[in-house]
Amino acid sequence: MLHCPRNIVKSALFFSVSLLGADITSARAADPTGDWRVADGVANVRVAQCGGGMWGVVAWEKEPGGRDSNNPDASKKNRPTLGMPILLDMKKKAGVDSWEGQVYNAKDGQTYSSTITPTDADHLEIQGCVLGFLCGGETWTRVAPPIPSSPVNSMAKGAAKSAGAPKSPAATTGAATPPATTPAPKPAGKKTASAPSADTVGDICLLADIARFAH
Repeated sequence: MLHCPRNIVKSALFFSVSLLGADITSARAADPTGDWRVADGVANVRVAQCGGGMWGVVAWEKEPGGRDSNNPDASKKNRPTLGMPILLDMKKKAGVDSWEGQVYNAKDGQTYSSTITPTDADHLEIQGCVLGFLCGGETWTRVAPPIPSSPVNSMAKGAAKSAGAPKSPAATTGAATPPATTPAPKPAGKKTASAPSADTVGDICLLADIARFAH
């Protein structure tokens, strides 16, 4: 009977575990869905798969109340930037973990050819070009985990008509949700920090600007 030295068995086991860990990390890194903080920190973009393509919309703004004032379409100049699509129907490139399509830049009202590539589980690289030149890019940082495909994408029958905001962390972890309470009156003469605004964007696949393309 042949006997394997103990150190060889340990090395083989360590190698197998390392490969498994690398596969899990790679799978996470290849998922571009979730919420991402843009490079200059002024907004979060929520990315989700809708109708076979990746879409991204503004899900949070550092300074609320922005308007798409630079849009060349006069009918859209007053639309809120919150909930506005900026990654447009991006398709996965064959053989690589990248998606290509178009990106809308509200700063100049222009649409560019673009590619998004997860560089690791917490960073997403955005590249954009105009007619193949004037290329530039930036890296976004993950602020919320990947999200499953929308019922709109899977065309699930009997899905809830109002797929509102995503579940709270308490609902996800199974922790009890504290009952709603009436806030105490603010002391006179003292300023208090405003609470973070509620998620008003929710399932981006249900937004009108995306749903008409995602079916």
